[in-house]
Amino acid sequence: MFDKLDQVEARYNELTILLADPKIATDPTAFVKINKELAELEPIVTSYLQYQKTQEEMENLNALLQDSDEQIRQMAQEESARLSEKLIRQEKDLQVLLLPKDPYDDKNILLEIRAGTGGEEAALFASVLLRMYTRYTERKNWNIEIMSMNETGIGGLKEVICLVRGKGAYSRFKYESGVHRVQRVPTTEAQGRIHTSAVTVAILPEAEDVDVQIDEKDLRIDVFRSSGPGGQSVNTTDSAVRVTYLPTGMVVSCQDEKSQHKNKAKAIKILKARLLDRARQEQQEKIAKDRRSQVGSGDRSERIRTYNFPQGRITDHRIGLTLYRLQDVLDGDLEEIMDKLGAYFQAEALQSRELGLDVGDKD
Repeated sequence: MFDKLDQVEARYNELTILLADPKIATDPTAFVKINKELAELEPIVTSYLQYQKTQEEMENLNALLQDSDEQIRQMAQEESARLSEKLIRQEKDLQVLLLPKDPYDDKNILLEIRAGTGGEEAALFASVLLRMYTRYTERKNWNIEIMSMNETGIGGLKEVICLVRGKGAYSRFKYESGVHRVQRVPTTEAQGRIHTSAVTVAILPEAEDVDVQIDEKDLRIDVFRSSGPGGQSVNTTDSAVRVTYLPTGMVVSCQDEKSQHKNKAKAIKILKARLLDRARQEQQEKIAKDRRSQVGSGDRSERIRTYNFPQGRITDHRIGLTLYRLQDVLDGDLEEIMDKLGAYFQAEALQSRELGLDVGDKD
């Protein structure tokens, strides 16, 4: 680890010198590239320098530990114990900083919510989850835009797809993929019995043009009249768009906009995100064959969380976390859950690396 840290520090110093070169200042592309790499390396170098400073303080205590004055020796021993604990913490922080960074962490996301088992009750809970995630993005001062929505007659959602724009959106949302189960008494239940329904959530990193390139000849574009409540102008023209990606047969439909052009643009954006997510999952599955476990896969077939309304309880089954403040979470207070999920999967990644299972790390 320390050989790698020395290499990182040397590279950081090299880039700092390069940045001062007048030739770089006149080359915008090189300037931006160097600044980006410096920003990525800076937290590691800063932590490493702090670690080295603690080590130096520890070495300076050696003479005091041999002092003839017992009181001074005792104080030195206490300080030595404190610094030893600090070194252990700093070393752990450095191990985390050296973990391979998820290349999608800084990306915007497409959030897909679909009603699963449970009929109308599942659709109603899908709308509750949309509200929860919307409130969370508001707390983060991020932007959320509905790309496609299929509503039911009484306020539920069969499906909704949103684009969430925000720095690090994927890093915060990526562990939300999976089956979300709800236990509550439906408003239509006369006997007061608790029903269990399920909603699936998928988190896809937004695909940029450099991530996914689509040839127009591989697309089939069909237009049709939007379906929905009567009387809306959106239903009077063939503005809805269905895009089929011929190489895979993947289909995306969009009808929320009155403009055929806007619906096509939204559908292609969703298609690109799904293609990027598919490629990402195929890569993870390939890596998983060489690993004992696949860390942070966000497997959508898993039941990841239960929302129990009668008890005001929310349980994340992956990390055994139970909180009795369901309403706060549904109002968008997801920070504690997301922090603990991130810490858990980070620890799993560290353990895999220590066991030599992280084949994705070439160093």
